[in-house]
Amino acid sequence: MSEPKKKDPEYGAPAVDQESRAYWEGCGRGELVLQRCRDCGTVQHRPRAICATCLSSGIEHFVASGRGTVYTYSVVRQNQMPAFREAVPYVVAYVQLEEGPQLLTNVVGCAPEAVSIGMPVRVDFVPTPGPRGEPLGVPRFVPA
Repeated sequence: MSEPKKKDPEYGAPAVDQESRAYWEGCGRGELVLQRCRDCGTVQHRPRAICATCLSSGIEHFVASGRGTVYTYSVVRQNQMPAFREAVPYVVAYVQLEEGPQLLTNVVGCAPEAVSIGMPVRVDFVPTPGPRGEPLGVPRFVPA
């Protein structure tokens, strides 16, 4: 007898605010949008109004490559939250982006046992409508 097909985690609408709007809207377009400081060059994630390194307000947004490597990960084998219950086991990972920042995310598209530290991955997006129906998305990563 075959095992039942495992579902992907179900993502709710992102919590969008003024600082994170460009990020979530980019995800809705299939683009990973990060911030870069025009004064010191730091690339940062989570989105903020100022640079976390030099405190400058000279922040610009740019479309990142969407490539990275698994920095560390954990396989979740128990989760009773309804949106995740049917998805176990699933992988939660920090992905080191080519541009520098790390992103807390899921790795999908392969068996959890296939994930390893240093594994090359690329971004994939789950369309996730915002609270007013606007096209947003949630990034996750798949093997590159």
